[in-house]
Amino acid sequence: MAADVAVSLSVLAGIVALSDTSRRLLSRALADTGLREYAVELVSTFQLCCCTHELKMLSEVGGIEPRLALTLTYLASVVHGLTFSGAIGNPCGALEHAYHARLSGGCALRRIACQFAAAAAARAAVPVIWGMGLSGLHVRHKLLGYRCISPIHAPLPEAAAVELACAFAVQTAITHTRSVEEKYRVHAVAAVIATVVYAGGSVTGAVFNPALAFSTQFPCSGNSFLEYCLVYWLGPLLGMMSSVLLFDKLVPLLSRKSTSLHLPPETKKKI
Repeated sequence: MAADVAVSLSVLAGIVALSDTSRRLLSRALADTGLREYAVELVSTFQLCCCTHELKMLSEVGGIEPRLALTLTYLASVVHGLTFSGAIGNPCGALEHAYHARLSGGCALRRIACQFAAAAAARAAVPVIWGMGLSGLHVRHKLLGYRCISPIHAPLPEAAAVELACAFAVQTAITHTRSVEEKYRVHAVAAVIATVVYAGGSVTGAVFNPALAFSTQFPCSGNSFLEYCLVYWLGPLLGMMSSVLLFDKLVPLLSRKSTSLHLPPETKKKI
């Protein structure tokens, strides 16, 4: 098992190294074309999906212990955060950027298209890597036909609520750490991601990313396409929106009301 884990770690390192090299080359080649951000989005989402496929295989086929799985999830999240070079890698994140006018609507939609294209590419590419038989786990997975079973282990409304809660927690962490220095911020967000994976992983896999789910969960047997859409698309979208509306609208409104209640009467009249 240790040898299989070592091979998987080497595969993960190779994916990140290849992706980082591709990002740098494409960034230079497309610097003045306006296409750089979309190329970076493609490569970064591809990196995210490929790495998650490998970690998912380690957990499901290799049966590694939960503590190791969570540690690898945390480390992978840190690496993604440090190497994404401005990419978002999550359709919900792109929509949140558009809502706050950090991206135009058209730019956000094009980024989302890149994310889903990269997710589909990763879904096609990973079996090729596994087919090389680099480890016993890869060979076993190939013999099983790369089969996976739906990770949804709850009624659909409950599963969607879990994905909603996961997306809410991660979006809230991202929102409240934007002013933190990047090298510390990625660790804070990665810790939240590992926590929600621990809390919700046994129910839905805790994906909270529609593009990533399209790559890693939608091919699995056990649920229909529409059921996966409900859990892995609608749930995270509502979770992101809930976080944004809570901290953009509700919390400031309650804060203003609370401040108004504590003002002297003569100040209220002036206001």
